[in-house]
Amino acid sequence: MSSQQPGSPGGHRQARADTKTELAGVTGEGAAPSDEAVIVASKAEPASFGELFDRYADEIYRYIARRLGDDAAPDLAAEVFLIAFRGRRGFEPTLGLVRPWLYGIAIKVIGRHHRGEMRRNRAFARIPQVPAAEPFEERAAERMDAQKLGPNLARALTRLSATERDLLLLVAWADLSYDEAAQALGIPAGTARSKMHRIRAKLRGLLDIDGGRP
Repeated sequence: MSSQQPGSPGGHRQARADTKTELAGVTGEGAAPSDEAVIVASKAEPASFGELFDRYADEIYRYIARRLGDDAAPDLAAEVFLIAFRGRRGFEPTLGLVRPWLYGIAIKVIGRHHRGEMRRNRAFARIPQVPAAEPFEERAAERMDAQKLGPNLARALTRLSATERDLLLLVAWADLSYDEAAQALGIPAGTARSKMHRIRAKLRGLLDIDGGRP
């Protein structure tokens, strides 16, 4: 029997380890439990939610830092997981996946800092232009960020609506599929696809790209 007390840090670590062992028994010997299995387990054993933090904290941090800067990212990433932890009982695996659910929370947290993001994009827009290294195609934006494209992309982002910007960056920077981005934003998948078509057309104009060449 473990000597760790339930309320101690060691006790939480032991509880998480015990939960991982139980989940491994459900998902198969040596198999990592799915995100959805972890969050369902966390409803009964809160300590197991730490597994999701281990999997996605760095990713969510990087996404927020890209949009709002390194200074804001630590506190806001922590806020995302606090909101997720408090709302985990409302998550239903039949309605979607955990990763886009977390990004949906991040989008709402970032949205409260809209002015800061606009200031950041305007600052990037004043950086001397660095030519894009590759054509802008349907998913080429996944490998482009404000630093690489310099003022063009940063200026374009300030001219998109909040929903357009969120959808573009979930696909481009978070590498979510259109279906996952739609879940994160709470819109139909078909709507996300049609919006992305319009966004790409708008960006080609804003980035002054002709035929895929900068």
